[in-house]
Amino acid sequence: MAFARVLRDKKNLKLFFSIILPLILLILPASAFGIEGLTVIQQRVIALFALAALFWVLEPIPIFATSILLITLELVMISDSSFLPFRGEATAEFGNAMSYHEIMDTFASPVILLFLGGFFLAAAATKYRLDQNIAGVLLRYFGEKPQWVLLGLMAITAVFSMFMSNTATTAMMLSILIPVLNVFPPNDRARTAFVLGIPIAANLGGIGTPIGTPANAIALKFLAGSHITFGMWMSFGVPIVLLMMGFAWLLLVMFYRSSTRTIHLNIPVSFVKTPKAVIVYATFLLTVFLWLTDFLHGMNAYVVAMIPVSIFLATGIINKEDLKVISWDVLWLVSGGIALGLALTQTGLAQAVITSIRLDTMSPLTIFAAACLIGLVLANFMSHTATANLILPLLAGLGTSAASLASVGGTELIIIGTTISTSLAMSLPISTPPNALAHSTGLVQTKDLAKVGVLIGIVGFALVGLTMFVLYSTHFIS
Repeated sequence: MAFARVLRDKKNLKLFFSIILPLILLILPASAFGIEGLTVIQQRVIALFALAALFWVLEPIPIFATSILLITLELVMISDSSFLPFRGEATAEFGNAMSYHEIMDTFASPVILLFLGGFFLAAAATKYRLDQNIAGVLLRYFGEKPQWVLLGLMAITAVFSMFMSNTATTAMMLSILIPVLNVFPPNDRARTAFVLGIPIAANLGGIGTPIGTPANAIALKFLAGSHITFGMWMSFGVPIVLLMMGFAWLLLVMFYRSSTRTIHLNIPVSFVKTPKAVIVYATFLLTVFLWLTDFLHGMNAYVVAMIPVSIFLATGIINKEDLKVISWDVLWLVSGGIALGLALTQTGLAQAVITSIRLDTMSPLTIFAAACLIGLVLANFMSHTATANLILPLLAGLGTSAASLASVGGTELIIIGTTISTSLAMSLPISTPPNALAHSTGLVQTKDLAKVGVLIGIVGFALVGLTMFVLYSTHFIS
């Protein structure tokens, strides 16, 4: 009876289901999976994959905590320093254990340090009001018509989200939005449009650069051999952002017509002129410039990201109190995704699963469309990053098992297309933190997100397919 009462609690029920299914997968006979030559280690990875998927989707615990749990279980169950009962000889039946060094190295992956640099830039910009001042200056050029001011706010949000956390950008822009909303009557539908435009722009803006969203950075791990640089990513990411931003803006203007003809904004602009503020301005410009011109100086995005970290710490611009508000949870989430991808590839499981699927009976276009669609649909119900964590490692194994994929640009374009598709998912409050922040204002309802988000997803899905076709036709990736 006590057990039944515990299960009546929704969170406990999610936790029970998320644990029991992986345990069942762990004890099933290997023949039940239909994967030829499945090893003991690979079966354990299947169980860990299922556990991560269920925990990330159902969230019985925070998603960043799931990443830490996953890394810990990998160390305990499949590493060369695992718990003694889990160890065995490296035979064809048992498989090869992973190096615990490689698993732990995910905490200091170049991808992690890339995002750390982005977080430092965001923290310094906020601390010295660079963000608010830039917004105040730029909005002056968008006139007094509500629809043009909305476009200006969305454009500023998208630009910031290309180089900063989408969540941090949304939080920053929603705070800037307060004086704008105050000029509208309480019942003006434009208030909803303005609040809704911020998370949409943040989500779309993240597509524009490799650091715009964690999913992009995860994709780079599987594109290392394709020589995709920061500038190359922007060459196809920014056009997608511009086209989708224009479409989203038109939807908002059409669905939420304002009853106010003109508005008068007065966002105070006062650039801090202290030596530390000047250092922040100069470092921000230098970092962005170096990211954009990696082909000139030879430093990749990971190396450049360490420049603002070292400058801000050395000068005291970012102190120990500021470090406490860095989004460490996002870094841990990304590290868990990298660790899961490492387990799937290094143990040979991803290759074994893909090989067991009769890809030769499927059209290459079907494979491409299915991958992008799965990414889009899943990311509406779970974290975009978590979706990328689950799908991209499996897609990375397609290259050596489906030669026909060359007719759609190969694995690289499938990975890029799927990654961008995850960022187009924004139909629910839970789809992405920016959506949740906007929903928390009370001015945006779930039906508002669904109405606009579904249309953005459909049109974006078609645009991704067209973009990938252009990249393939022009031999963009070789």
